[in-house]
Amino acid sequence: MLNNRFAPLATAALAPAVWGTTYVVTTELLPPDRPMLAALLRALPAGLLLVAVSGRLPRGSWWWRAAVLGALNIGIFFALLFVAAYRLPGGLAAIFGAAQPLLVAVLAAGLLGSRLTWRTMLAAAAGVVGVALLVLRSDARLDALGVLAAIGGAAVMALGVVLSKKWKPPAPVLAVTGWQLVAGGLVLLPATLLMEGPPPAALTGRNVAGYLYLSLLGTAIAYTAWFRGIRDLPATSVTFLGLLSPVVATVAGWLLLDQRFTAGQLAGAGIVLAALVAGQARPAPAAAPAPATPPAPRRIAPGRQASSAPVRKTERSAERGPSEHIGS
Repeated sequence: MLNNRFAPLATAALAPAVWGTTYVVTTELLPPDRPMLAALLRALPAGLLLVAVSGRLPRGSWWWRAAVLGALNIGIFFALLFVAAYRLPGGLAAIFGAAQPLLVAVLAAGLLGSRLTWRTMLAAAAGVVGVALLVLRSDARLDALGVLAAIGGAAVMALGVVLSKKWKPPAPVLAVTGWQLVAGGLVLLPATLLMEGPPPAALTGRNVAGYLYLSLLGTAIAYTAWFRGIRDLPATSVTFLGLLSPVVATVAGWLLLDQRFTAGQLAGAGIVLAALVAGQARPAPAAAPAPATPPAPRRIAPGRQASSAPVRKTERSAERGPSEHIGS
């Protein structure tokens, strides 16, 4: 069964793998202290590009549905993500994000009628433990607002994933992805101007290269692959793939930024990958109810009639003479 889903799983896994490189690109190529601008320039240009390429606009109820999904999956999520990233060490923010598979599993049970199994819950818990071993540092300090933002970010994206599965879109994935990115970008636009002011007057070539990478590969292509996975696979299976992001981020930091990769991190990566595989197993279908057994036919004792009506007719016939039988 897993082999039949390998192609859609591999396509969907492209998204969190690319997202895992965001930290390296942000720290090495983008201007400092402009996280909301980075979020805005990731979402809005990519969304406009996809809408132009697809040539499709929402119709009917999909105007407000696209707005809701764009706010949950892109606009609000990006804003909370960057608040958490600024107020918490990266390891803590990643740990709260790793709780998303469990949130999606619970929401899918309520909104989609999916089965919430012990296997899923244990795999989700193992994913959180693995990410903690992978990214958590001993000197990490909690910040109340940062913790709330991290939990809120995981919750709104979990709801966005489940609603994306529940609402069947009337258009190709490319168009629906563009609608959500535009809607999310429009949510981010006033927030960016309010929190960070206008964009910088001059951008370097490295800055432009970083924004192009995040917008085209990290958003347009990655989110199209992500929403295609949500369309083709169970919502819980897709969200387990998000555990790849901290693994890719850690490996990228080790390869490109000369960061240390310890035995504990190696164990954490192994636990994360095992949880990811366990999260792909579909629950066994519920046993079909046994067919109702038809009632056994009534057995009539020898010498007895099946009902009283024929008895009365027979008795009357016995009392009639031969002429009456002939006339009848």
